[in-house]
Amino acid sequence: MAWLYLIIGGLLEVGWALGLSYSDGFTKIGVVIPTLILMALSFFCFSKALSVLPVSTAYTVFTGFGAFGTAAVGMLFLGDEVSVLKIFFVITLITCIMGLKFISNKPEREEVN
Repeated sequence: MAWLYLIIGGLLEVGWALGLSYSDGFTKIGVVIPTLILMALSFFCFSKALSVLPVSTAYTVFTGFGAFGTAAVGMLFLGDEVSVLKIFFVITLITCIMGLKFISNKPEREEVN
């Protein structure tokens, strides 16, 4: 369950990162409020995952999913520059995240729901 919380938190990070870009420096209240809600939910999920997973792995995966998702959404839907090197490094990022999942040991702490 901790990994699910971590993935959801990382995906929510994509939402609030995009919200920040559309808030025009927190001047558009209609964008700011959902962005703050997404931030709170994202960090809630991250904190739930930290109750079981080691912080070094959890934080890397959390920020990695956020970075990967934000880059993908930007390139696919928002007109961000797309290049072979950018795609290579984004794929490298997600590959490293998956590697952390595969090598991580079972948690020493019991999972808290």
